[in-house]
Amino acid sequence: MDNLIVAAEAVVPLFCLMFIGVLVKKYRLLSDEELVHMNRMVFRVFFSIMMFYNIYTTDIATTFRPRLMLFGAGALLLVFLLAMVVVCRIEKTDRRRGAMIQAIFRSNFVLMGIPLVGNIFGDKELAVTTMMIAIIVPLYNILGVFTLETFRGHKFAFWPIFLGVLKNPMILGAITGAVFLLLGIPVPKPILKPLGQITAATSPIALIILGASFRLGTTGEHRSQLVFCVLSRLFIVPAAVLSAAALLGFRGVDFVTLVSIFCTPCAVASFAMAQQMDSDAALAGNCVVFTSAFSCFTIFGWILLFKNLGRF
Repeated sequence: MDNLIVAAEAVVPLFCLMFIGVLVKKYRLLSDEELVHMNRMVFRVFFSIMMFYNIYTTDIATTFRPRLMLFGAGALLLVFLLAMVVVCRIEKTDRRRGAMIQAIFRSNFVLMGIPLVGNIFGDKELAVTTMMIAIIVPLYNILGVFTLETFRGHKFAFWPIFLGVLKNPMILGAITGAVFLLLGIPVPKPILKPLGQITAATSPIALIILGASFRLGTTGEHRSQLVFCVLSRLFIVPAAVLSAAALLGFRGVDFVTLVSIFCTPCAVASFAMAQQMDSDAALAGNCVVFTSAFSCFTIFGWILLFKNLGRF
């Protein structure tokens, strides 16, 4: 019964906030244009501050996890390569291939993973998960662009993409936080306190905006592809990666960080990228909506299973 409560406390708050977002949209408390502006503010300002604050206030000696970083990055690359091979065998349309591969390997780690870990361990343990963002998000961006460029027949240019990743507000926040921490640059308390308050507000606001941004499109033209992506993202990938992590001895906040990377639904960014890079945007959008809806149950199930197995 205790494990059931832990799983519920981890998952229910996420979907309550997303449901508030659905109501905000339903009752037109925010227009589409206002949602775009709020989303931009959260991404460029709030997430950057969150990354800075969580890294700056951490104890680097206890939160730096090279083994976790290596496993997380390696598992992500392996999922990406397997998705490329399998999708190219079962799907003949290039526009759909790019959308499907992104849906399988790219998760909503930042939006849903960070609050998931916080709900289980508290905000003091978020530094471990935050450091993983600095590894996983650049990989998501580089692999995502590589995939979509490949399947629309364009040449992949590494350095412009890499420089674009370095300009990502989250990465800039992480780098700045690490520099301040390693060089011992003090941040006065009157400045650090509001940064902490913004950090605390980031995930709730982001989840509300996520709920308000959902759009359900028609599925008739790509139903089989959608089912394959949902099953892969929510069942096959978590089962494979988390089983390997358990066998390798990952436990505690390290293990739940991996849950937050590999069990969360498709990234919202995959829909925007599909729109901008001539991929199947309708399929990408439905992958986001359906994996987000079903992840309410699947994340709960994965948390309950591995809690019962004593992984955290």
